[in-house]
Amino acid sequence: MAQVSHFCFALLLPPSASSAPFRLQLHRRISSPSFQIRPVSASSSSTSISGSKPKVVVTRERGKNGKLIKALAKLGINCLELPLIQHTQGPDFDRLPSVLSTEASFDWIVITSPEAGSVFLEAWKAAGTPKVKVGVVGAGTASIFNEVMQSSGRSLDISFAPSKATGKALASELPKSEDERCTVLYPASAKAKEGLFNRGFEVMRLNTYTTVPVDHVNQMELKKALLCPVVAVASPSSVRAWVNLISESEKWNNSVACIGETTASAAKSLGLKNVYFPTHPGLEGTR
Repeated sequence: MAQVSHFCFALLLPPSASSAPFRLQLHRRISSPSFQIRPVSASSSSTSISGSKPKVVVTRERGKNGKLIKALAKLGINCLELPLIQHTQGPDFDRLPSVLSTEASFDWIVITSPEAGSVFLEAWKAAGTPKVKVGVVGAGTASIFNEVMQSSGRSLDISFAPSKATGKALASELPKSEDERCTVLYPASAKAKEGLFNRGFEVMRLNTYTTVPVDHVNQMELKKALLCPVVAVASPSSVRAWVNLISESEKWNNSVACIGETTASAAKSLGLKNVYFPTHPGLEGTR
């Protein structure tokens, strides 16, 4: 998950936020342009707002929360960074470059997260940048490839994204010839699901990375996080890590802003009540 550009929730503040108490409303659907977002105050534009308590906890791995923090700061919303997860190499990490350089070409390379995209790109470069056709789960994952797309001479082609940015939609919509063999290389998290095999694709799955909870959470920061109105999570792993942290705090019932439907489903299944997610993830929804 190397990018934040696809992570969004709508933050709707009262017309006179400088005099009214903070209020946050998260929409399950972000398709209507009729609402307006207003900053907390005209002078509150920095990431760290002097004297202002944090309103949103951002939980991605350390160093990858910056874009969201800055976007919310422009709205006068202060954030508390509390990384809950970290990525580690998976058992197939070292295999990916050799598969790309020695195996017969695949009809599709399927990438279902920004982190999977980052890991793939490094392996693709190590393999000599072979010609590949890539299907991505959504715009956030596709953005990982922006820079290399401009300089690769089209040896890397982003050819498909589903109508909805979920793994389920990708698995059901990825183009496939009914009369011919269709091969897929799926480098992914060890925790990711895969539904392409059920449609008759020949899938080589490589578990190139996995997501684990951080080794240590600062208890003072955690106490501050428990007081924030909103916790933002970008994966089911983040949700599980948060639930494990609050298990002894039974009274916590604040809002959980999820990157998308899959993460929201995980949050609900773990017993969280005030769960929200955007129909179309993207920082545009915060503007």
